[in-house]
Amino acid sequence: MLTPAQIQNALDSIQRDGYCIVPGAIEPDFVDALLADLTRLERELNVQPAENDFEGSRTLRIYNLLVYGKLWERIPVYETVLPIVEGVLDHGCLVSSLSSINIGPEETAQPIHADDQLIPLAKPHAPTVCNTMWALTDFTADNGATRIIPGSHLRDHSPRYGKPYDSIAAEMAKGSVLIWHGSLWHGGGANTTAQRRIGIAMNYCAGYIRQQENQQLGIPREIAAGFAPRLLELVGYGIYNGLIGHINKTNPVRLLRGDDDQRVVWDVVR
Repeated sequence: MLTPAQIQNALDSIQRDGYCIVPGAIEPDFVDALLADLTRLERELNVQPAENDFEGSRTLRIYNLLVYGKLWERIPVYETVLPIVEGVLDHGCLVSSLSSINIGPEETAQPIHADDQLIPLAKPHAPTVCNTMWALTDFTADNGATRIIPGSHLRDHSPRYGKPYDSIAAEMAKGSVLIWHGSLWHGGGANTTAQRRIGIAMNYCAGYIRQQENQQLGIPREIAAGFAPRLLELVGYGIYNGLIGHINKTNPVRLLRGDDDQRVVWDVVR
């Protein structure tokens, strides 16, 4: 559990530098369980590299991880990460995407980019995206640690795709979590070692922004119905600020499970 002071220090770093690292954020047993299950999924799903510049030619990725079991449902609501994300966005934030990124030997560096650069808003702007990288292995400058450009979230433009930029490696030990403002310029690093660099990309967006992965269609209703209440809200079964996301003035979670009576804003304002 994070203390209020720890949360505030993290938020101050994100506001100033565009990112923070939370050392030892993930319990070691949980890290090992995630690694083991990810290895199983990669094998059973026969995951292959995407063969493009952005996703990599030697990188294994699995998207929509919330459909693969209860273990993965713990990630979006993790108590040492979500409070910081909520501080960057707000309590109405949403799961945008949950995926694995397994960078293999000889992978080249990913082009520097900003996660919000497809959103047509003038920069700099208030955060609409807050993303996190969970280190399931050590992240080093040599094995593909995320490359970042501190302070770049305050620039008035996004990076030009494919252009080289000076950056630093966000090195962190296994079990740590990198959290960053969606406007921060960054990219996966090159892996010049013989080991794989394995991480989980747990990405969030503001409640009024469209999610990167379509959670309501991508997650079967029978799986979503078993989610804990906060996770249901995070994947989009809720109403943002008493209005955005309603169905005929009804909270979507009521249609899914019949156990919510939240009213839309028009019924509570006078």
